[in-house]
Amino acid sequence: MEPRLRQALARAEEVARELADPETARNPAKLRQLGREHARLEQIRQTNARLARLQKELVEAREVLQDKDPELAQLARIDVERLRPEVERCERQLAALLAPADPMDDRDAIVEIRAGTGGDEAALFAAVLFRMYTRYCERKGWKVEVVSLSEGNLGGLKEAIFAARGPGAYGTLRYESGVHRVQRVPVTEAQGRIHTSAATVAVLPEAQEVDVKIEEKDLRIDVFRSSGPGGQSVNTTDSAVRVTHLPTNLVVQCQDQKSQLQNKIKALEILRARLLDRILAEQEAARARERRPRLAPATARPRSGRTTFPRIGSQITASTTRFTTFLMWSTGTWTS
Repeated sequence: MEPRLRQALARAEEVARELADPETARNPAKLRQLGREHARLEQIRQTNARLARLQKELVEAREVLQDKDPELAQLARIDVERLRPEVERCERQLAALLAPADPMDDRDAIVEIRAGTGGDEAALFAAVLFRMYTRYCERKGWKVEVVSLSEGNLGGLKEAIFAARGPGAYGTLRYESGVHRVQRVPVTEAQGRIHTSAATVAVLPEAQEVDVKIEEKDLRIDVFRSSGPGGQSVNTTDSAVRVTHLPTNLVVQCQDQKSQLQNKIKALEILRARLLDRILAEQEAARARERRPRLAPATARPRSGRTTFPRIGSQITASTTRFTTFLMWSTGTWTS
């Protein structure tokens, strides 16, 4: 751990010098990247300083423990019992901060929530998930930017897309991707029967232009009139934008902004994030194939001629459900 700590402290000084450079202020992308790295390294520096202070106090308390004065020795014994667990806790925190992290974890996240099976009840569940995640982001101090909302009946949401901007946003929310299911008596039920509905959640890392290069010739951009309950720029102007990426056939549309240009920028941001997520998934699949051991011919294929693999979906679903339930309870969005 010591080499990584020295490297992190040295990098913290280097980042501080780069942030003080006037040239950095002229490059918003570099300034944002260095700011996030500085926040992470500053946390390591503060934790290391606190650990050094606690260790010094613990050494002094152990020295006083050898004093012949019984009252001083008793006070020192109390300090030792108090400081020892704090030192151990601080050491664990520093080890966790120094552990190698995914470089994508510190990026902003784009969260897409879509109602699944269940009709109006699924749309209501999607709305609950949207409120839960936005409240969680606000409690973490992140900025929430709503990109797209498609409203359903009874206050539900067919689709909701928002960006969570803050340190560690993607690293915290990335494991929420998947299918979320709820069993409850919905407000749409008059006879008290339990309904099962589902919603899908996709968490994508925000992609930068250097990560994914999109050629203009690969895009088909269509404009149409935005739809909704009414208001300025709704049903009156061709401000909604639909972007189709021809090589992958990915389609993104945005109509929440008032101007066509703003909708196009938001749609390209989502498209870039989806393309980056696809690239990362392909790279992970390639690494998994390389790590997979080659089986001997006798064990490579069972007698039935089919290759079987263990099912892990139930474990992932259970873990996701537990964390989702905890978030809904902690953010006040849980409904029985």
